[in-house]
Amino acid sequence: MKVGSSPASERREALTDVLRRARGCVRCAELAATRQNVVFGAGNADADLMFVGEAPGAREDELGLPFVGRAGKLLEQLLGEIGLERADVFIANVLKCRPPSNRDPLPAEIANCSEYLMAQVDLIAPRVICTLGNFATKLLRSDTAGITRVHGRAEVHQIGPRSVRLYPIYHPAAALYTPRMLEVLREDFAGLPALLAQPAPAQPLSEPTLPVLPPSGQDGSTSASTSASPGPDSTELAAESEPGRAPEPGQMELF
Repeated sequence: MKVGSSPASERREALTDVLRRARGCVRCAELAATRQNVVFGAGNADADLMFVGEAPGAREDELGLPFVGRAGKLLEQLLGEIGLERADVFIANVLKCRPPSNRDPLPAEIANCSEYLMAQVDLIAPRVICTLGNFATKLLRSDTAGITRVHGRAEVHQIGPRSVRLYPIYHPAAALYTPRMLEVLREDFAGLPALLAQPAPAQPLSEPTLPVLPPSGQDGSTSASTSASPGPDSTELAAESEPGRAPEPGQMELF
C-alpha cells in the first residue's frame, strides 16, 4: 500500500466514482454544450508517475482519451527512451473538456475542473507529477512562474492532502512546433528515472481518507461565462452516451 493512502482497491473504486461524476458535469455551460466526450484520463490508476497537460484537443475530444494525437505519440516515444510505457503512467489534463477551437482554458473553467484533478492526484497517489506546459505548472505549483523558468527542476509541493514531487517540463506539442525543443524535452525526461528512484516525499500527518466531491454542476461550481500495484487485470469503464453524442469509450484502464 502506498504511504498515506487507502488500499488500492478502495482508491480504484473511488476513482471510478469521480469519473462518473465528471462525465455528467455541466459546471462550464459552454464546454458541456460543445464537447463530444469528457476526457477524464487514462493509464495505471496506481502509477508512481502522473502527467498533467492542459486540455483535450479535437482528436482527444472525439475519442474520449488524452494525448492520442501527434503530441501523444511523442510522449510515448519519450517514455520509451527512459524505459517506460504509457501503461506505466497515468495521463490527465487540467480541463476534462475541450475548449472550443482549442482556445486557452479560462480561469473559471480551471476553477470548476480543479476538484476532479485534485481527486485524481489524491486517489492515484503518484510520487512524481510531470506538469506539461504552463497551465498545469502554474496550477499545481500555485505560482505564476512560467514553464521556461522552472522546467526540469523537481520540487516537493503539497497538493490537496498529499505531498508530491512536481517536475515541470515543456508540453510535447512545443517540440512539434519548435523542433529544437525536442532536445530540451529529452534532457528533462532523462531526469525522471532518478526522481522515481527516490523515496516518496514524507506525507502530512493525517489518516488516509477518500475525497468526496460535491454533485457535478451544483455546489462549488463557478460561472464560466464565455462562449463560456494492483492485480494484472484491467478494467475498462463505459458510460451511457448523452442523446445526440458519440458513445463514450472506456477511458480508464486500471492495471
